[in-house]
Amino acid sequence: QVMLTESGGGLVQAGGSLRLSCAASGRTDRFYAMGWFRQSPGNARDFVAAITWGQGSTVYADSVKGRFTISRDNAKNTGYLHVNSLNPEDTAVYYCAGNTRGRGYYNDADEYDYWGQGTQVTVSS
Repeated sequence: QVMLTESGGGLVQAGGSLRLSCAASGRTDRFYAMGWFRQSPGNARDFVAAITWGQGSTVYADSVKGRFTISRDNAKNTGYLHVNSLNPEDTAVYYCAGNTRGRGYYNDADEYDYWGQGTQVTVSS
């Protein structure tokens, strides 16, 4: 079993930055990747970024390329999402997720087995 706990969300002005964290506990040795997704009211849960737990390979949604950076600290069992140059369209609940299947498709929410409770990011104009 794996538990994921996000933190670091909040209210920020447009153009601002935040660092979101995702602390993992339990069988993280089963992780192939950690992903971040976001969901705003009335919308589907969208892929943001993912990182493979071993090699650190990354993939990003086009909408956040160049603004967001995903990273992980294996020693701390923690993943991070640095969100920069925020705009109001980035307002959403951000979720981290753990993938134990290793089939790739890390932009697909259905490939993830474990989810955190989410952290709210609100960007004011």
